[in-house]
Amino acid sequence: MSAEIICVGTELLLGDILNSNAQFLAQQLAQLGIPHYYQTVVGDNPERLKQVIEIAASRVQILIFTGGLGPTPDDLTCETIADFFGVPLVERADIIEDIAEKFAQRGRVMTPSNRKQALIPQGADILPNPTGTAPGIIWQPRPGLTIFTFPGVPSEMHRMWSDTAVPFLKHQGWGQEIIYSRSLKFWGIGESALAEKVSGYLNSANPTVAPYAGNGEVRLRISAKAPNASAAEKLIAPVEKQLQDIAGLDFYGVDDDTLAAIVGKLLRSQGETLAVAESCTGGGLGQMLTETPGSSDYFWGGVISYDNSVKVGLLGVNPEDLEQFGAVSTTVAAQMAVGVKTRLSTTWGLSITGIAGPAGGTQTKPVGLVYIGLAGPGDEVDTYECKLGTMRNRSFIRYLSACQALDNLRRRLLRREHSLDHDSVLY
Repeated sequence: MSAEIICVGTELLLGDILNSNAQFLAQQLAQLGIPHYYQTVVGDNPERLKQVIEIAASRVQILIFTGGLGPTPDDLTCETIADFFGVPLVERADIIEDIAEKFAQRGRVMTPSNRKQALIPQGADILPNPTGTAPGIIWQPRPGLTIFTFPGVPSEMHRMWSDTAVPFLKHQGWGQEIIYSRSLKFWGIGESALAEKVSGYLNSANPTVAPYAGNGEVRLRISAKAPNASAAEKLIAPVEKQLQDIAGLDFYGVDDDTLAAIVGKLLRSQGETLAVAESCTGGGLGQMLTETPGSSDYFWGGVISYDNSVKVGLLGVNPEDLEQFGAVSTTVAAQMAVGVKTRLSTTWGLSITGIAGPAGGTQTKPVGLVYIGLAGPGDEVDTYECKLGTMRNRSFIRYLSACQALDNLRRRLLRREHSLDHDSVLY
């Protein structure tokens, strides 16, 4: 027993509109424990839509359509569905009355074209739209198949789904179980390397474990099917613990955790403070840190030392070292970290200097070369070289640089907290 999502609209195929409806519906189906294995996007073309319906209706029990319910000639979803199943359209007077009343509330008069939205397949029930003029339908054109249609406007679809579709599905016996997921987040390890480490878990049945990557990090999604969230969490918990143990320091958080927030928790727990000195990231690192509420407890500020004169004047970087080694170097990164730590009187100083591109790279110092400096308690200073690649764009290199800097600090804080000097099991 499963569902399929069919999103109708040429604008989706052209990329003019982000298909957020499919994401919303997928999440909602998971909460009801309704599996779905296929999503389809099809343009405003009756013949292609019929082909999609034929395939989908042969493999699932619930078809969910979004889009194509408007008053214009290219809005053909209901008409095409009715034609496919050989059922006439009927005009519903109650729908016309509802549309006219909504127009009147807005000080407007309903246009003749809006009468089209009152045509639904014979035998279908109305799926009310409290906020818009396009109602949907709930229809069982044959035993074992239920069809829902929704407008493409996300706010209207969300309301119609929660108000009517969810109660209907639960009344039909769906929603007895849920699919609950938890995402473990990793930094500093590639998707393939992590998958090899946890390969013994990737073929499990309940819960399932699946890796995916994006924006420089890797995630392991653990999904369990159970009667409720509490029961699902009990299934997930031992697997989550084992995966964290395997990953060690590469694991940094779960679900909505960010590197900046995790660093903040560690600094707060240890009663320590941080200042940053940024060159190529231009304030991006400070922005990440201050996105976390309460970050003023541990983050005291930063210096955007884009020009070398600022590195010398505010951070105390030796001008002779700048001349000899260049701004993008371990020497300068170290001095920037020490300088901002000293100037702002914090426990830690974190610095970034690099070549974000697209210009400015050389054979010895290509685009994507970044140095990170980390000055800690006492006189300890570490530097890290990152080669982020010449093919990545400027904004992504800046983003990765800031994340890498946070990750370096996170690992240092964890090692100190647990008195460790190597990557070992922490969780």
